[in-house]
Amino acid sequence: MSKMPKKTLFSRKRDTLCKDGLYSPLHPHGAPVQLRIIKMVQGGDGMARLPDGRVCFVQGALPGELCEVVLTFQKKDFTRGRVVRVVEPSPDRVVPKCPLYGKCGGCSLQHLDSQKQAEYMAQVERENFRRLAHAELPENFVIHTGNPWGYRNRARVVPQFARNGECSGFAFREQESNALIPFENCPVLTPALNAFLQGPARKIFKSGSLPRRLARPGDVSLNVFDNGKGEVSYYYRGMSHEEFGKNAVSIVEIEGRKIESDASVFFQSNLGLLPELVQSVRRAVDEGLSNGNACNDWLIDLFSGVGFFAALLQDKFKRVTTVERDDGCLKHAKRNLSAKNSGMASVENVSAPAEEWLADHVVDIPATLIVDPPRTGLPGEALEAIVRSSVKRLIYVSCDPVTLSRDYAKLATAGFGLERAEGFAFYPQTPHMEMLFVLSR
Repeated sequence: MSKMPKKTLFSRKRDTLCKDGLYSPLHPHGAPVQLRIIKMVQGGDGMARLPDGRVCFVQGALPGELCEVVLTFQKKDFTRGRVVRVVEPSPDRVVPKCPLYGKCGGCSLQHLDSQKQAEYMAQVERENFRRLAHAELPENFVIHTGNPWGYRNRARVVPQFARNGECSGFAFREQESNALIPFENCPVLTPALNAFLQGPARKIFKSGSLPRRLARPGDVSLNVFDNGKGEVSYYYRGMSHEEFGKNAVSIVEIEGRKIESDASVFFQSNLGLLPELVQSVRRAVDEGLSNGNACNDWLIDLFSGVGFFAALLQDKFKRVTTVERDDGCLKHAKRNLSAKNSGMASVENVSAPAEEWLADHVVDIPATLIVDPPRTGLPGEALEAIVRSSVKRLIYVSCDPVTLSRDYAKLATAGFGLERAEGFAFYPQTPHMEMLFVLSR
């Protein structure tokens, strides 16, 4: 529960009022208010309005519902709250499958029917795009979906230790907190990950085996990764080089191609749905090559990670450049795009921030450009360099629809039009979604 600054409170006694007459979020017994939920917003909260007109973002609420809401945070122009009772439920509300719902920091949409989640998210993204980009998403905008449970092949967990120092299980982080929530079986993890965490993983952290600086509870986390064939790799900070080489590295087969990675770096967390994203990117590349908006002279993959897209597309181009600042990812990119795998004239793997590389290199041909930036979106320098370049075909993969909409608004002023938009529900039971924009000018 978020805390209010001390200066906004008279005291912390029961039912103490804030200066604006609303109950302090520091006290769990503040009187609830009854609110009608207007719509869902980015992040999965419902939006309502208080009697004084302020917006209230309500955790656990669905559009159309009448809910009793406890306020947990407030400012002059907006508030936040959580549902304590649903007076008039939505027909799309379901009973959450996981007993840790509402406590664990993940899966905050379990109260919404799995079959309806994509429909709700599409409405949210259309409104985001309208509000932030001042444009409309195409009518054929679609969200690709997959298995709503048992899909997640990558996770970070925190080991729990018994008094004798042995690992007794694992935990996730609590909502909006660093507190730990132990679990036995997570319904969104793959069966292989659940089995690994219930058995073999507990033997990793033997009594006295961790470096002393990591020996306190909560000081170490474990990254686990299921490669789609039930083979689990893992990583934790402080593991030996020998153990890393033996247990952290993994091979994933996608669309007939083997991609190397390891559990310490980013890789997509839903291998079941990933082929659909690959097919959409391939289609965008092929369309650009066939209609003349791009040529096969050069593929540039910015924020390339382990070289995933470049490795799957390299047979279509004479030259490939990947740009990635993380050295761990770069190591795998060099292997995934090695000469024996490429059969191409030129492969270049660059260790640099994308914006710096773009600023230092003139792209003076209609190259195909793929960008897959972090949640913060494209840095301003990168946007400017793209606008100044000769690139006519831009494939933008985004893990944050809000920053994608912001970046599109800037690209649109430079003449880029939106040819196609697709969503990918890589994280069912959560409000997070990946987006693909195909832009040309």
